Amino acid sequence: MQLTADGKLKHFLTVEGLPPLLLEEILDRAEQFVSLPGKKQVQAPLLRGKTVMNLFFENSTRTRTTFELAAKRLSADLINLDIRNSATAKGESLLDTIRNLEAMNCDMFVVRHQSSSAPHFIAKYCAPHIGVINAGDGRHAHPTQAMLDMLTIRQHKGEFTPLKVAIVGDIKHSRVARSQIHALTTLCAGEIRLIAPKTLMPDRIEEMGVSTFTNIEKGIKGVDVVIMLRLQHERMNTALLPSVREFYARYGLTEERLNLAKPDAIVMHPGPVNRGVEIDSRVADGPQSVILQQVTNGVAVRMAVMSMVLGSRAESGGV
Repeated sequence: MQLTADGKLKHFLTVEGLPPLLLEEILDRAEQFVSLPGKKQVQAPLLRGKTVMNLFFENSTRTRTTFELAAKRLSADLINLDIRNSATAKGESLLDTIRNLEAMNCDMFVVRHQSSSAPHFIAKYCAPHIGVINAGDGRHAHPTQAMLDMLTIRQHKGEFTPLKVAIVGDIKHSRVARSQIHALTTLCAGEIRLIAPKTLMPDRIEEMGVSTFTNIEKGIKGVDVVIMLRLQHERMNTALLPSVREFYARYGLTEERLNLAKPDAIVMHPGPVNRGVEIDSRVADGPQSVILQQVTNGVAVRMAVMSMVLGSRAESGGV
């Protein structure tokens, strides 16, 4: 569903199953769009005359804003659908909503939805000329977040093969973690370690080729990259933690724990950052943190993906 007959990006719904060369192409193109802070942002006319619709059925600030900036910097016309006042909030089916939006001659849907695979559903039933990008669906996937994380890692570490990467926190409810694992695996990262309490570790996750740890000191020792995750309280339907304070005491990233990683290890977080819950402020603001660089790279990666998806349609005549 994601690729055209000649292997180009038709939709971007998940990192899973995509070939390594295509992920590298996304990263290479994103590098061309990276803008240094304080520098004038130059618009590219790649999507001039195209209409992009942001369909955010779930709250977001960072992801929605970076998609908005990406569309505008590519010279696209952008519409943000107000879901709270949309027809779906009044009982209209998702498919009927999509059909009505198609009638407005739009070219791309950027979809964030609380239900897993909703973007896949939309991609399956929307008109052939429309590209769909998954901006996060349930616990399933967040592919552009994974790719901006891969870009940030590559900028600091170069090759993925020798790297040991630790992903720490609420693995069970994290779509970001799943997409990161798929991306790191595809790009041949040396070792992927998941660190979490048993209640926040998915069943049979080892089948994805990762190592699991319930002790952060053991899991973080000697790693090159530390990715902290937000506690997904809104997706927890039972009490999986005794308290936030205890979680920080056992799994929060402090300076002492970071010292167990390699001296040049980088610290990442997809945001929003909960200081004193997942990470200490001295680490979040410290010299090894690349959290703000991730945000900058988010615009570049989303520009790359949007231009590739709509570019593939222009080359194939819109089908």
